[in-house]
Amino acid sequence: MNHTASLDLFSPSYATARQKFLGAAAARRLPVDSRVLDLLGAEGETLAMDVVLDGPADASRLLVVLSGVHGVEGFCGSAVQTGMLRLGAPAHADTAVLHIHAINPYGFSYLRRVTQENVDLNRNFVDFGKPLPVNAGYGEIHDALLPPAWPPSHEAEATLAAYRDKHSERGLQRAISLGQHAHADGMFFGGRAPTWSNRTFRAVLRDYGTQAREIASVDIHTGLGPYGVGERIFASFDNGVLPRARQWWGELTDVHAGSSTSIPMTGPIQTALFEECAQAVHLGICLEFGTYPSERVMPALRAEHWMHRHGADDGMQALHIKQALKDAFYPDAETWKLAIWHQGRQACLQAIDGLQPGSLPQG
Repeated sequence: MNHTASLDLFSPSYATARQKFLGAAAARRLPVDSRVLDLLGAEGETLAMDVVLDGPADASRLLVVLSGVHGVEGFCGSAVQTGMLRLGAPAHADTAVLHIHAINPYGFSYLRRVTQENVDLNRNFVDFGKPLPVNAGYGEIHDALLPPAWPPSHEAEATLAAYRDKHSERGLQRAISLGQHAHADGMFFGGRAPTWSNRTFRAVLRDYGTQAREIASVDIHTGLGPYGVGERIFASFDNGVLPRARQWWGELTDVHAGSSTSIPMTGPIQTALFEECAQAVHLGICLEFGTYPSERVMPALRAEHWMHRHGADDGMQALHIKQALKDAFYPDAETWKLAIWHQGRQACLQAIDGLQPGSLPQG
């Protein structure tokens, strides 16, 4: 795929990204299973979690590619999925690729990281029949993160600085982003029930994944790490498959070992893969593409949540906040986009090759 064709994989909006994804499936004559959300998008468009299976329906080896778990981060995952459809899946017997496009279509369209319920999906896959996880640290800083006025006052920033001084930079990151279930209008809210995206994603896995004996997954995100670099974060619950995953994808980081730019979180989406497809061995990664330093990304995220909690002072402020959030998770730069496509395609192809019997030692 040449330079121009690679850049054409990327889109300025959810509506355009969806059109390109659906068009790529149609060009390959692949059916699309659209799970429609009962809300309209920012441009009045249909919002849907679109599912395309590229390969035999009874394949025992399955690669699942996810985009848009965190709404506004969906631009890159969508581009990789569209590109993989345009290229065509490698012709391996008994192997299929399942593209699940825009798992959080509302956030993708409205440029929010969270769902229409203000829920961070990677904190929503918990057992709601049990006591919910408690994040006491977040409660200490909730009002300082999202104060009554924006930009935040000196007092609000001093509260966060004091928490950082006491608990370290990593401790502050953990308090903010671990996940919390106490403040429904807050950041990284895990919800009090499974969201539409959670329920729909699980239904898709039951429909398409229960025949598989081996499942690889590539879950594409943006916002953490060095600019244009795709950190490959181990995303399986079985540490026994880690050696094999490293043979597929090379160097992997691990949130639980402290080697990742991310931190452990409550209720990640990979939980559903293990619960709904328990018959399969699962090897997965989160592919986290860096954008800008956290000093730019976190204020943009805070401002957007502040606006959701308190409301913007005027229309221009709202537009600025939305654009700043989009820029923080989706830099409008050709070199960055080309790096994302190259690394995203590579990670998918490595997973497809790794799934083949005898291609690598089983670890």
